[in-house]
Amino acid sequence: MYLGYAFYYFTRKSVTFAIPFLLEQGYTITQLGLLGSIFSITYGFSKFFSGILGDKSNPRFFMSFGLILTGVFNLCFGFSSLWAAFALFWGLNAWFQGWGWPGCAKLLTHWYSQSERGTWWSLWNTSHNVGGALIPLIAAFCAIHFGWRFAMFLPGVVCILVGFCVMALLRDVPQTMGLPPIEQFKHEPVLNENEKRVALTVKEILFEYVLCNEAIWLVAFAYFFVYVIRIGINDWSMLYLIKSKGYSEIQAASSILWFEIGGFLGSLFAGWSSDRIFGGKRNPVNFLFTLMAIGALLALHTNAIHSFALDSSILFAIGFFIFGPQMLIGMAAAELTHKKAAATSSGFAGCFAYMGAAAAGGPLGFVIEFGGWDLYFLCLIGCGITASALILPVISKKAYPGALSLTSLATKDRDMLVKFWDGRDV
Repeated sequence: MYLGYAFYYFTRKSVTFAIPFLLEQGYTITQLGLLGSIFSITYGFSKFFSGILGDKSNPRFFMSFGLILTGVFNLCFGFSSLWAAFALFWGLNAWFQGWGWPGCAKLLTHWYSQSERGTWWSLWNTSHNVGGALIPLIAAFCAIHFGWRFAMFLPGVVCILVGFCVMALLRDVPQTMGLPPIEQFKHEPVLNENEKRVALTVKEILFEYVLCNEAIWLVAFAYFFVYVIRIGINDWSMLYLIKSKGYSEIQAASSILWFEIGGFLGSLFAGWSSDRIFGGKRNPVNFLFTLMAIGALLALHTNAIHSFALDSSILFAIGFFIFGPQMLIGMAAAELTHKKAAATSSGFAGCFAYMGAAAAGGPLGFVIEFGGWDLYFLCLIGCGITASALILPVISKKAYPGALSLTSLATKDRDMLVKFWDGRDV
């Protein structure tokens, strides 16, 4: 899973390093920016629909086929010259990029129990950062020395090969391997009695356990705003450091690297703390980390000191705190429903996340162009406040117990918050 998902990032971010060279060939910023919006919207819908397929599929083949096809469409992109062809192949790449997450969500939910899942899920989540850190080195080197097409060719070929490796090495859920369910193996109680049911129909998964689950809707909307912050920093902070702070391209890129390093460590700590400190509850960590991310955003905006070390440290902090909820909200979505609906639920939340990613592209670029950096940071901070407010009603939820009304959730969570803040619950 780790290997496969890290390499999904090779074909997801490859075009980023071809963009400067495509601009030189006469393509406009608007045209190339639209590719990002096409990708985010297509990928978001793919995560939802592929989640439904993923719950009914063997993740070994589902994940590996998706990776192989992303490699194929990166090659097709590299052989193209028309913008319409770029849009077609980048959109197809985005659709099959959505085949990576559901299989991982399904496997992580079935192979690891509630008491340990946060730690293992967070370890897997660092594959985002590994892939995101490696692809700039490889794709940028190819683009500079061999031309932009090779920034698409090499990641494409590598991902096709790795896809076959994933197919050979990955396995399905424990029961298909002749093993007992993980809760039975770990001697842990099944938190939801409905988990004991052997099979669910697609209709039951979609309507009973996802679309009618109000807790899923709350974390999904929170995911939208978290992703606006994550992608907003990832895509625009380099330009901010160059235009507003006067850094060189190399200095700004080096600062962004610390954002990824912070994300790597923040994911690990968030998962570990959700297991060890909060007893398997994910949303207390999501809430606290989002508040800290707001503080780090304020620090980046108000810091008037021209210091590479200080700005890099602040970007490290933003990465540390925003990658916590970026990882754990998806995990909470998988746990707040039936295990056999984990891929659909996380895919549904992921759809909202990438609508947020799309909003962080063109719309946030429009905000920067016409409202300046002050309005940019105001939007990001507002997203953090909104995400925190959406997480609060489900802060105590550990697993899906059945149908709940939003009113009952709010009442129970008020009682929980009283215990939480005076220390008894911890």
